[in-house]
Amino acid sequence: MDDGAEQKRSAAALFDEHAEAYLDSRVHRAGDDLDQLVEWVDAADRALDIATGAGHTAGALAESGVDQVIGTDAATEMVMTATGAFPYVSGVVCDAERLPFVTNSFDAVTCRIAAHHFPDPTKFVEEVGRVLEPGGTLAFEDNVAPDDDALDDFLNRFERIRDPTHVRSHRVGDWLRWVEKAGFTVETSRVITKTLDYDEWVANVDLSAERRERLATAFADRPPSATETFEITESDGEIESFANLKLLLRATR
Repeated sequence: MDDGAEQKRSAAALFDEHAEAYLDSRVHRAGDDLDQLVEWVDAADRALDIATGAGHTAGALAESGVDQVIGTDAATEMVMTATGAFPYVSGVVCDAERLPFVTNSFDAVTCRIAAHHFPDPTKFVEEVGRVLEPGGTLAFEDNVAPDDDALDDFLNRFERIRDPTHVRSHRVGDWLRWVEKAGFTVETSRVITKTLDYDEWVANVDLSAERRERLATAFADRPPSATETFEITESDGEIESFANLKLLLRATR
């Protein structure tokens, strides 16, 4: 059975190359969304941050008073960056869909702006349910796609052009269904928008000229309703910014 191993290796290699850029990224290092995830689990004793990236969520958990915080990522350089930047965070290199922890190890799990890289999101949710103790909390955030098929296709097409490790931004209904099927009770969920500076977003992954052109073409050929849905702004025919749709979800096992 294909578990997306090759795609996972490619993603880890790419993120190894850009660990420092993610540490400095304004989108990742702060925001009301990060504050919300931390608030949902700041009473935890043992927290796991899956796909920690440069460690911003894990670091914020440690700073909020969580006694033990472990950040995991498939990219070794990301884990090293996270533990270097946030010394109270422990790091483990591992697959988000195959967590190397015993059942009921944590009372909180976080995952922020990462699951669109996971080949099997249902396996990820199942693993979260396994390592969480009864009554434990999942605090989750990820980019999501609109229910409209054309907008869904546009979003995932331009995301893959920018970043070939992007698997899919799923719809809100998919995440709610997967989480509930894994035995969680969804306590709250909402969709927010986060405005991204287009040039900064492109620079984070160091695109070739050819891929920059393909990306510009994808935005130029967007569905008419995409401008409003993604709050796309332009100046002199160039994209200046757009907004990601992000699901914030708190669920209890």
